[in-house]
Amino acid sequence: MKVTIDLALLRDAVAWTGRAVASRPAVPVLSGMLLEAEGDKLRLSAYDYDVSAQCDVSAQVAEPGRALLPARLLVEVCKSLPRKSVELSLSEAELVVRCGTAEFGLLTLPVDDYPKLPAPPHPSAVIDGALLQQVSGQITPAATRDTTIPMLCVVRFDIEGENVSAAATDRYRIAGRSFAWTAVPAQGKRKAPPASMMVPAAQLESTVKGYGPGQVEIGWDNKLVSIAGGGRLTTIRLMGEDYIDYRARLSLDYSTWATVDVATLVAAVKRIGLVAEKSTAVRLTFRDGEVLVEAGGGGLGRAAEIVEADVTGPPVTVGFQPSFLLDGLTGVDTPRVRLGMNGPAKPVMVTEDAEQPVYRYLVMALRLG
Repeated sequence: MKVTIDLALLRDAVAWTGRAVASRPAVPVLSGMLLEAEGDKLRLSAYDYDVSAQCDVSAQVAEPGRALLPARLLVEVCKSLPRKSVELSLSEAELVVRCGTAEFGLLTLPVDDYPKLPAPPHPSAVIDGALLQQVSGQITPAATRDTTIPMLCVVRFDIEGENVSAAATDRYRIAGRSFAWTAVPAQGKRKAPPASMMVPAAQLESTVKGYGPGQVEIGWDNKLVSIAGGGRLTTIRLMGEDYIDYRARLSLDYSTWATVDVATLVAAVKRIGLVAEKSTAVRLTFRDGEVLVEAGGGGLGRAAEIVEADVTGPPVTVGFQPSFLLDGLTGVDTPRVRLGMNGPAKPVMVTEDAEQPVYRYLVMALRLG
């Protein structure tokens, strides 16, 4: 193998593909990144049995070939290289990396032992990459990272043709988002894909960051979901089907509603939260024309700030874990946010300022002493 490639392209491809390499691989060979050169491109691949990643980049291929390299080392080497074109050449069990006057000889892993990557499901939908990133950013923060509760580590997608509902929960909050994509009809005897899927939230979050604006193809079956676009392809192993009835919990039936400027409320909660101790709440009192944000009174001191708001319904004081409230507020895609409440210890609804909001975030309130 002998390849010449632009350093910026190589760095970006190596960094993106390397995220699919497990920190503690099941077998040593899975610590590697597979490089395959053919035609006018270099393909980089990684796999950990749960997630696979492939990235194709343009390159000048003088000699085709393939090599398996330690992924973490390759990422660090590419970061350190000077800004010049890179030449990769395979010599027996060593891949020589030349860039300007710098040269590395990286020992390869046994390429024949590397497992075959799973075949991706046929595409069943097309979505803009920017919208996919937005949905992930709104939903994934609500999923737990506690892997002992697998059902809560996922984003649930329910698909009805071109209309999709997505949700995640960690038992203390639920984030829900509805959106539309373009359906790709099944061809020939190919079966229609399932009407729902459960995607591990951590893998979804890290994957979609690599897809910018432009068409992204989504395919899924009973075992895998695939995301492809811009020369990049990811497959993620799906989880089981059991999930809570999140739609019933995301209704808009509340006695008190407040409409507030999002940026102003976020800034206030962050400031006041500086004196909130780990186990204490930030308190929000919703009353005529304003929201009083308070915290502290313990060992760190106290703070209070008033934010203008349009409030309808009875006054109410609610306590929040600050980071949980901020996750919901930052998911709002309108200048103003609406908060719905039914009492001081009841869950609070956070939505966009719209009659039929597509984003809804239900967060548990803390009991106030």
